[in-house]
Amino acid sequence: MKKYDVVSLGEILIDFTFAGTNSDGKNLYEENPGGAPANCVSAVAKLGGKSAFIGMTGRDSFGEDVRRVLEKINVDTSGMRYTEIQHTTLAFVSLGPSGERHFSFCRNPGADTQLSEKDLDKPMLENARIFHIGSLSLTDEPCKTATLKAIDIVKKAGGLISYDPNYRANLWHGRSDAIPLMKSIFPLADSVKVSDEELALLFGKETSTEDGGNMILDLGVRLAMITLGEKGVYYAAKLPNGERISGTIGVRKVDAVDTTGAGDSFTGGMLYRLTRRENPFDFTKKILESDLTFANTVASICVTRRGAIPALPTLKEVESLLS
Repeated sequence: MKKYDVVSLGEILIDFTFAGTNSDGKNLYEENPGGAPANCVSAVAKLGGKSAFIGMTGRDSFGEDVRRVLEKINVDTSGMRYTEIQHTTLAFVSLGPSGERHFSFCRNPGADTQLSEKDLDKPMLENARIFHIGSLSLTDEPCKTATLKAIDIVKKAGGLISYDPNYRANLWHGRSDAIPLMKSIFPLADSVKVSDEELALLFGKETSTEDGGNMILDLGVRLAMITLGEKGVYYAAKLPNGERISGTIGVRKVDAVDTTGAGDSFTGGMLYRLTRRENPFDFTKKILESDLTFANTVASICVTRRGAIPALPTLKEVESLLS
């Protein structure tokens, strides 16, 4: 038996989300805790799952804020560490007319990149049913080495790996550096979620969702999910008997206010549903599509509110919308 449904490792930061203008026309920003891996385990916790986060912040007010927010929603933060050298990473998020995001980062380097192998909470990793990471923990050392070591610890303890590659151009040293590193985790992962934009980046602009899903499965992944924005999600998966299944699950139309954290909330919702079973990947096509519908609903609620973690829904809210 594992203590945690989902443990994640990686970036945790403050999103400063555009919140209008003042009387002089100057932009106003609202402080919200974020970071894709932190958003994901927060979604699991808000839904009632047992989750934990491993990462690093600066010893500053922003670091205290993000830790306090995670603890308030029952994410175990005992795996978090502080650094005296770097400040907590910051991201300024401006929003387009349809809620699409544009990021400006203060991370050169940020505290999240300074997590080292010696900072890892090994017992926490060994007690994870699913270990979730993104790709931004691979951009800099020592966090890159720590991430790979954490994957090794989890796999040796019988845990499963969830991966969400994420490309932010100004955080990588060019595409030639980013793409090989992002793709290097696929063979280690059981579940992968990519956006349609990331699929094009990693496998070529002419790659269809169907071909992309099969390419990901060919790398050893059991469940590939390609998010399509307001069109929903395409999935490709291997059943326990080795048969491959695929399909597209639509998403209900909502008035999007802020898409920050939409993909992370989807992933968190999906991991929550997978961990409701003794064997997360023991599913039929019907069961998997029900899980994906649930995850889509989590994301649908999230985008109707500002911020990432503050926008995450409870299980009651999701079930109410589903019914």
